[in-house]
Amino acid sequence: MSPAHASGTALQLEIQGPIGPAVSDYVRRGLEKGAETNAAIVILRMDTPGGFDHAMRDIIKNILSSPVPVVAYVAPSGSRAASAGTYILYASHVAAMAPATNLGAATPVRIGGLPGTPEKPPTPEKKEKDQEEDDSAALKRKSVNDAAAYIKGLADRHGRNSEWAVKAVREAVSLSAKEALEAGVIDLLAKDSADLLRQLDTREVVLASGKVRLATSDLVVIPFHPDWRTKLLSVITDPNIAYILLLLGVYGLIYELANPGFILPGVVGAISLFLALYTFQILPVNYAGLALICLGIIFMITEAFVPSFGALGIGGVIAFVVGSIILMDEEGMAVSLPLIGGTALVSAGFFLGVMGKLYAISRKKVTTGMEEMIGSIGEVLDDCDGEGWIRVHGESWRAQALSAVKKGQKVRVTAKDGLLLKVEILEEEH
Repeated sequence: MSPAHASGTALQLEIQGPIGPAVSDYVRRGLEKGAETNAAIVILRMDTPGGFDHAMRDIIKNILSSPVPVVAYVAPSGSRAASAGTYILYASHVAAMAPATNLGAATPVRIGGLPGTPEKPPTPEKKEKDQEEDDSAALKRKSVNDAAAYIKGLADRHGRNSEWAVKAVREAVSLSAKEALEAGVIDLLAKDSADLLRQLDTREVVLASGKVRLATSDLVVIPFHPDWRTKLLSVITDPNIAYILLLLGVYGLIYELANPGFILPGVVGAISLFLALYTFQILPVNYAGLALICLGIIFMITEAFVPSFGALGIGGVIAFVVGSIILMDEEGMAVSLPLIGGTALVSAGFFLGVMGKLYAISRKKVTTGMEEMIGSIGEVLDDCDGEGWIRVHGESWRAQALSAVKKGQKVRVTAKDGLLLKVEILEEEH
């Protein structure tokens, strides 16, 4: 066992609120900062209701591989380390809590599913439905068993109460700070940072490199605050924000391509799209869902240029909705169903409006081009038998009639062959 060689500082990180990719990135950079500055310890001051599984596991990986001892401290009084916070507490080299705090309720929960429906009388499809319910229950058991084994491994690593840890996962139980200390779930009960440092002094912890004896009595606590990058990341890594950025990016670029020279839609679209792609690189995105969203948008836009009597438009809306639902399918991550429904309705309204305009245009009489000449009324300029000259829309045209026509007589254009118009005498009304 070796003493901790450090710079006489304790780097303190603040985990406030839900744990997500932004928090994971913040903790990773904080631990790297602690190693670079040769800090004696890194304090994770926590007050969290839990968060996303993948972000929690990233934080735990960084804690377990940290060359600097990590002290998880649930504080101030009234704070909690629920769900993912409990796992982080168990993973830390030292677990401490302030009085009047609590931890637990670590059962994994999948957020974003459709609400249940009332039970209906048995139908021929009941057997298939029961099988789906069995599959869902099996998936839940698998998730709970995995989480229980994970937290038990963390407890065994640091010699903490593994039996209660498994119970927190399987039964969602919780403990107060005092009860947690008595049950061997945490190591220390400290009323403030000064009390925490006093109790940590000469304590032995096990790092990946071996045992280390802490010397914390004279440490200076230096806060490591989230920077603008972390604050921006915390906003754009919200699944709903990332989803909106994707739509803004796609529609902005489509509008710019359809109307070259506007510039602003293209600029906003490009920035939004790159932010969305950066976010999707961090979030656990289902790329099949992302592909379906893009395919759906392409189908709906294509409907405006290649009318398919609604086939492309309807298929696009279906692909768009399905892709949005499965876009993020990890525990705790899902795009809001009202947001999906709203954007789907707007997109559907867009292609229906386009189809309506195309139908109205198809019913209008042609007013330009060769087709517009057919049916037009002209006036004969000279007497002729066969070919002669007529005036149509203020222009002189070579015309061919099946019978003799006289100057000033009205004729109707029946066909057009190059620059030669074929006409018939317009019978006058009596």
